[in-house]
Amino acid sequence: MAKGKKTVFYCQNCGHEESKWLGQCPMCKEWNTFVEEKTESGITRGTTVSARSVREAKVIPLAEVEADDDERCRTGIGELDRVLGGGIVPGSLVLVGGDPGIGKSTLLLQVCQRLAEMKKILYISGEESQAQIRLRANRMGQFAHNLLLLCETNLDLIRGVIEREKPELVIIDSIQTMYSEEVASAPGSVSQVRESTNIFMQLAKGLCIPIFIVGHVTKEGTVAGPRVLEHMVDTVLYFEGDRHASYRILRAVKNRFGSTNEIGVFEMRQDGLAEVENPSEYMLSGKPENASGSVVACSMEGTRPILLEIQALVCRSNFGMPRRTAAGTDYNRVNLLMAVLEKRLGMALSNCDAYVNIAGGIRINEPAIDLGIVMAVISSFRNRPIDEKMIVFGEVGLSGEVRAVNMPEQRVAEARKLGFETCILPEVCLKMVKGVKGIRLVGVKNINDVVGFI
Repeated sequence: MAKGKKTVFYCQNCGHEESKWLGQCPMCKEWNTFVEEKTESGITRGTTVSARSVREAKVIPLAEVEADDDERCRTGIGELDRVLGGGIVPGSLVLVGGDPGIGKSTLLLQVCQRLAEMKKILYISGEESQAQIRLRANRMGQFAHNLLLLCETNLDLIRGVIEREKPELVIIDSIQTMYSEEVASAPGSVSQVRESTNIFMQLAKGLCIPIFIVGHVTKEGTVAGPRVLEHMVDTVLYFEGDRHASYRILRAVKNRFGSTNEIGVFEMRQDGLAEVENPSEYMLSGKPENASGSVVACSMEGTRPILLEIQALVCRSNFGMPRRTAAGTDYNRVNLLMAVLEKRLGMALSNCDAYVNIAGGIRINEPAIDLGIVMAVISSFRNRPIDEKMIVFGEVGLSGEVRAVNMPEQRVAEARKLGFETCILPEVCLKMVKGVKGIRLVGVKNINDVVGFI
């Protein structure tokens, strides 16, 4: 075996490998993300493979494979179970990503608190000492003795502890601190992150132990982000939200055992993360009364309807080029809807500044909020408030038509539960919501039909 050192360049955003440095990554199109790393390459000459060294692969018909959904382990946190698809699958490898300080370690420590009463859990930390973890745990309450702590970053030692202790759940915090002595690069590099994840994947599948991995995302790109290993894990969960705000949104970007449309909503408190069981009521708290440019719309996240407030501010521009700003929704979509208003309703918006905001800081890209954005812009432009007991949803096309959206009955039912009296929705969806009583339903075909409600 002849070994030699080889220099390669890795993109720290997507993990793409090149033999030379490039200013822009050809895969993810990010700039200045390539870093140099040295790897060992081995070349084997004149060797033959012994028949004993080749394991006999065993095949089995798919119909004979046993798989039961009841094997999932409930975490005791309903919002997390919803995002995971019903609970933790044995032998799964789950990546929890997000900005530093967003609450990843806090959530996983709360999972340990709930499960340690009946399962043996190993919490491996490469960033904090045992005393620091204890101080953070004291704010959450009592912990059972089944929670074991290990502060180590060497993968060989960690593998030995997992194989010896055989825990029923393993937490790795974080993957950027782990290193293998067989890899020449520094901890946090693309090579180390890949090697570490590969080892934990083998442990999870071989010992049938679920493993949660924490991965940090940084804007500077100084450490390898979790996007490098998204294809290796079974589930990718991302924490969203401003770290200075009180709420957090947990979203499944990838899930081999469930839907990727579900979200979990949490509120950061002194004693940890608290579940928000009714996000609609939480998002609508503090809504202004009799204010123009404010309307309540309904969006679907998976199977959960979420009511949110859309705000718009339209005013005359003092410059030749009007300013447009969108917070919480797609900027290009807002420009498109304003162009539809100009063309189909004759509204002179070309000389107006426009600011559209989804209150609460949540980000929504669903087309069903198009009608809400349109009505908020018209309300602000005319300076006329919209009825506070009215809710709207529907997709708006380029010709001004209001198109159908999915799951209208669930949206109307959620609006009725929160006390709304009128619902404006696409006319083609009326026949799907006939079973919902106690709320006035108004079907519209195009944006001309909604002008009378403002």
